[in-house]
Amino acid sequence: MIRVLCVSAGCVALLLSTHAWAAPPSPKLDQALCTRSATLLACVDAYDNQYSVAMKGTTMYLRGYESVANRTWAQTNSRYGAMTFFTGLASDGEAWVGYIQKVGWTTISRVSSSSGSRSKITCDRVMGCR
Repeated sequence: MIRVLCVSAGCVALLLSTHAWAAPPSPKLDQALCTRSATLLACVDAYDNQYSVAMKGTTMYLRGYESVANRTWAQTNSRYGAMTFFTGLASDGEAWVGYIQKVGWTTISRVSSSSGSRSKITCDRVMGCR
């Protein structure tokens, strides 16, 4: 499952195992308790999924833990103008690659994973994400 995470540096697409977010829909899922320092944002949600985001120049480093799947993951995003390219790897061996393209107020994210999943997510200020 692809989940879009938006932080002050922009939006990123995270590939998460399907069962890690399989809990019934709940408003708590999108509520996270976050702590911020000058160089790091660290968050945990109601299901004990955790992630951290650090920036260095135009590169964003993400690390996380999915509690239900009991796996850790890391993702690196590199921004070049309106394009951001990312790669990720999880502790169970799943790998993914993709890009995020900004066109005006619209963000288009595409990702493919080693498990064979492929997704496209389009987000804009009027329609939200679809």
